[in-house]
Amino acid sequence: MAEGERTFIKICGLRRPEDIKAANAVRPDAVGFVLSPGYRRSVSLQRACELIEMLDPAIAHVGVFVDEPIESVARFTHAYDFEGYDPPRNVMVQLHGHEDNDYIVRLRQAMAYPGWWGIPIIQAFIVRTKQDVDRACQSSADYILLDGGTGAGKTFDWNLLEGVSRPYFLAGGLGPDNLAEAVTRLHPYAVDMSSGVETDGFKDPAKMAAAVAAVRGLY
Repeated sequence: MAEGERTFIKICGLRRPEDIKAANAVRPDAVGFVLSPGYRRSVSLQRACELIEMLDPAIAHVGVFVDEPIESVARFTHAYDFEGYDPPRNVMVQLHGHEDNDYIVRLRQAMAYPGWWGIPIIQAFIVRTKQDVDRACQSSADYILLDGGTGAGKTFDWNLLEGVSRPYFLAGGLGPDNLAEAVTRLHPYAVDMSSGVETDGFKDPAKMAAAVAAVRGLY
């Protein structure tokens, strides 16, 4: 992230109308919906679309997928046209499985609209070693997401990110208490949080507000 640019804020794992209401109040840049089944925060495509209809249109919505067929991911991006725009605006997809660059090429084709550059793709990587970071930097996705796990709420060794030059989303154990340090020290393009803004497994409006304020207060 260039000096002076505002950090992009994403809150992931929304699944209830109460979560949308809280997001509309604090206005992160994006919210995410887990659309692969079998995870604690998973929602169906129909449920995600219902929640997106309640979302402030200025907030981007991100579909999060784990090793899903390309057709399933593309279906999310083609499932709605709430504002009458074709192609849809303010939508992204996030890949959290074993997807490779060939998958990303084919996904771009499946999501393409004539005359338009396409829907941004975020590819997530679990970081345990410097080799994990190097592998992430080779991704052909628009953005990489560097995480300590899969929603476990654990940070990783941020020293491993030294020298990363491409824009990245920082995830893993982020919340109101450490976001300012993370942004000031690492200058990521974006921060992504989920369990760090929850209480008893559900999104906490007060923690969401505190997290957004912790980042926005730096600018």
